[in-house]
Amino acid sequence: MNEDHAAVRWTDDIDAVLGGDLTAALTYVTPAGGAVAVAVAPVGLRDREKGWVAFTTSLGFGKKLERITRDPRVALAYHSREHGTATGDRYVLVQGHAEIVPQPDPELAALVRRQATAALGPPLTGVFWDRWLREYYQVRVPVLVRVRRVTSWPDLRAAGEPLVLGAAPVPPPAPQNPPASGTWPRVDVQRTGDRFRKHPHRLLSYRGSDGYPVTVPIEVRRVSAEGIELAAAPGLIPDGARRAGLLTHSFGPQLVGLSTRYHTGWLSKDATGKVMYFPHTASGFSAPRQKALQMFATGLMAKRGLRASRRASAP
Repeated sequence: MNEDHAAVRWTDDIDAVLGGDLTAALTYVTPAGGAVAVAVAPVGLRDREKGWVAFTTSLGFGKKLERITRDPRVALAYHSREHGTATGDRYVLVQGHAEIVPQPDPELAALVRRQATAALGPPLTGVFWDRWLREYYQVRVPVLVRVRRVTSWPDLRAAGEPLVLGAAPVPPPAPQNPPASGTWPRVDVQRTGDRFRKHPHRLLSYRGSDGYPVTVPIEVRRVSAEGIELAAAPGLIPDGARRAGLLTHSFGPQLVGLSTRYHTGWLSKDATGKVMYFPHTASGFSAPRQKALQMFATGLMAKRGLRASRRASAP
């Protein structure tokens, strides 16, 4: 990683969150000016002295890597103490530049293995598993995020006065022009709302005024044919309308039994403060609650994803 920058250093209580949360929400920006949040496992990867945090991913799940390569401005939201080792109630948002490391040095590779085993348990091995999980384990790459700004709120609702370290806060983003195809929901709103309610972790993402994504916790207030009414702590959702993403998910110890839904759509906050979300796309998956079955399904998705990525990049 390029280290010719002034490293952003964070406090002990923030470091405990970065080192102990089992999962985080990675958010990247889209070419259209929106944002997409997906769940990743940071497994405690960070270096306070050098000013970076990290996560790992498989080349079999390459869409987010393509987006990060196109625009490396990302955010990691540490939003849940569930099944992790961190304590306290701080919500931590890290914004920075992502760098994919296709060939990590031995020190970084060893660190990733130690941290992943500690957080997720030992990898499945054997004749079958070594072959089946090859695309998942053997083509995994670390992604380092050079920290530009750390914003931390005193509770997991991101309420109260935030602590900002690194780059100074920026003003709320200006409203965006609506998409040419319209802003109203394009997927079944009632089904989307029903799935929201099954997941305790719900996050909204949008592009900030400096181009870095912002990810904040939200609650679902009401679901109707019109759209989904959201609520959040004061100051988290900017006025006006814009493209935005929604992530909802749940997970068990070692991320076994995880269930995730990703959405892109249109967000509107009117003069009265009413916040509406109109989902345009929906995707996600649910994994079995047994580790071997979950890893079988994960291996299959990684194989399919890697094949699709190679086909897309073929001349």
